[in-house]
Amino acid sequence: MIEIRNDVVLPARREEIELHTADGLALVGELALPETAAPVATLVTLHPLPTGGGFMDSHVLRKAAARLPALADLAVLRFNTRGTSSPRGTSEGAFGAGESERFDLAAALEFAASRGLPRLWLLGWSFGTEVALKWGPDHPEIEGAILLSPPLKRAQDSDLVRWAATGKPLVAVIPEFDDYLRPAEAAQRFALVPGCTVIPVARGRHLWVGETQVYRVLTEVVRAVNPAALPLPTEY
Repeated sequence: MIEIRNDVVLPARREEIELHTADGLALVGELALPETAAPVATLVTLHPLPTGGGFMDSHVLRKAAARLPALADLAVLRFNTRGTSSPRGTSEGAFGAGESERFDLAAALEFAASRGLPRLWLLGWSFGTEVALKWGPDHPEIEGAILLSPPLKRAQDSDLVRWAATGKPLVAVIPEFDDYLRPAEAAQRFALVPGCTVIPVARGRHLWVGETQVYRVLTEVVRAVNPAALPLPTEY
């Protein structure tokens, strides 16, 4: 038995992939699948702000890919949005401030469809939540979205109203001490989306530092897409 924490990587089928956008860019990424079972759902991840150091290996998303295929039978698709670099490589293009990234999201969803991946959920963190909220409603194939530390800066109330019109579930995981949007304000803003579940996390912070916070975040992700896999084990 090993303790599941820090940089532990559990068994999975992992593949380096390349996405191709409608405006002609190649984006680098990785697909992680359960080692033997078919996935029961798919997380299409959207990373934090690249101009602030966010990328596909930002720690919560990296740990989701390292753990959830084995612990919750989930497929996890990660990629660098345009102009973003990580150890996997650099995606072509330049940062689009959440606008041209709509093509990146579309390319990821097209790839997921080409692989026959089931039950597509968006998992955005910080800037990634803005991309999910602004452009997710354009894609009827997604089942819902999970937002970690949503700033609601680039995404406006009009985007929330547009999401509400889809009728799809939205889960907003809000740190108590977030730098941008705290639980009380989040409850007010997300009231525009009747299907939104706002989950305040005591002592949480925007970057979800520490294994206790990572475990809580991953628990809420799995609760949304495959609750039968809970509670997540802490040893493997």
